[in-house]
Amino acid sequence: MDDDLLAQAKAEAARSGRTLTQVIEDALREALSKPLGREPSKERIRLRTFAGQGLQPGIDLDSAASLLDLMDADAAR
Repeated sequence: MDDDLLAQAKAEAARSGRTLTQVIEDALREALSKPLGREPSKERIRLRTFAGQGLQPGIDLDSAASLLDLMDADAAR
């Protein structure tokens, strides 16, 4: 086992009050419960659209910070 990974597992065991074996078993159970190699669904998703004029002036969907500023300004009113 990789030394760094083992050190992390030991630290988690100490932090959580479990044995190293319990931490490793829990991690394996979690990893093995997920299907391997499963392709994402190719089912088409239909998004609802609405008629309108598009984005309001000053809205930049590529800037999370500016969107948060606008939402904060609306909430302050």
